Amino acid sequence: MRSGNAIFASGGTTVFEVMSGLAREHGAINLGQGFPDEPGPDSVIAVAVMALTEQSNQYPPMMGIPELRQAVAAHNRRFYSLEVDWRQEVLVTSGATEALAASILGLVSPGDEVVLIEPLYDSYLPIVRLAGGIPRLVRLEPPDWRLPRAALAGAFGPRTKLLILNSPMNPCGKVFQREELGFLAGLLARHDTVALCDEVYEHLVFDGAGHLPLMCLPEMRERCVRIGSAGKTFSMTGWKVGYVTAPPALLSPIAKAHQFLVFTTPPNLQHAVAAGLALDDTYFAGLAQRMQAKRDRLTQGLARLGFDPRPSAGTYFLNAGFAKLGHDADDVSFCRRLTIEAGVAAIPVSAFYAESGPRDHVRFCICKQDSVLDAAVERLERYFTRGHRLTASAGGD
Repeated sequence: MRSGNAIFASGGTTVFEVMSGLAREHGAINLGQGFPDEPGPDSVIAVAVMALTEQSNQYPPMMGIPELRQAVAAHNRRFYSLEVDWRQEVLVTSGATEALAASILGLVSPGDEVVLIEPLYDSYLPIVRLAGGIPRLVRLEPPDWRLPRAALAGAFGPRTKLLILNSPMNPCGKVFQREELGFLAGLLARHDTVALCDEVYEHLVFDGAGHLPLMCLPEMRERCVRIGSAGKTFSMTGWKVGYVTAPPALLSPIAKAHQFLVFTTPPNLQHAVAAGLALDDTYFAGLAQRMQAKRDRLTQGLARLGFDPRPSAGTYFLNAGFAKLGHDADDVSFCRRLTIEAGVAAIPVSAFYAESGPRDHVRFCICKQDSVLDAAVERLERYFTRGHRLTASAGGD
């Protein structure tokens, strides 16, 4: 019997599912997979419940219900002064991952080169390869995650079709600044290239800073595809409602790919997200402020234990080096031992690189209740004060 598609068959199970499964098996506090443990805004949930009984539950339009597409256009205007035609420039998807898949499959042809910046979300590479694209990887490294400009410039060439840009960036918490975006914009213009902008954490930027879409820069309006996520913006990751903003020439092939992937998205959730995008400014500001406080809380706890927390300017995540703890295990073994023996799950940062990533950093999820974060630090403190030391051979598969 022939095996399955080699792209997916060779990939194994995503590291998030592996570590979450290990956490469930051992009763560990899961600071690995990035999902909040709070229910989300009551008013948004109430609209979803109401729509389930009072609105149609049949197929909504393939592009999304007009109310949500209009709300996405209004959101672009409100936060970024982007004027968007909701009829021609907005698509609703079944989550941001589906938006990424539809965008890559719709825009990339076999033989096209795609520039990707590591560390990266794990779905990017398989989808690029499924589309027949050729990945050109450029890496950021801890501790400062500095943009390697010469390497980036060298990754672009005559066959470059797409740059995938994630900002705010999972897993490293980097938020690209205007000057960095300007450098990327220059490369896009010089090589007549399109940017696929994964901006799902757009409302989770800390320290009083704001998110700046690449689409807002001069001459970038027609070169950018912008992806947002209701799951991240409203702390309801299971809803899987995403939205794409793009000029008509780019959105048209994306929509055609979307119609053959999922076709559409549950209509009651679309009505609820439309209402959510109209929430007042206090909601959006409060979301970032609450997450920043959680970042600071976990940073202080980990630093007290001897971790080396790295600055996080946004997202759900905090990275920390563990070399100062005196352990010589790699990050995969370190995470397994923390999960099984300390009862706290994290994600090895090397999992976000195609190969040979840094082996002395782990990623913690901060979007948990304060009591959960405190309990995780307490478990780690008990573990390390018992004198545990990890070796490179410990905690293997």
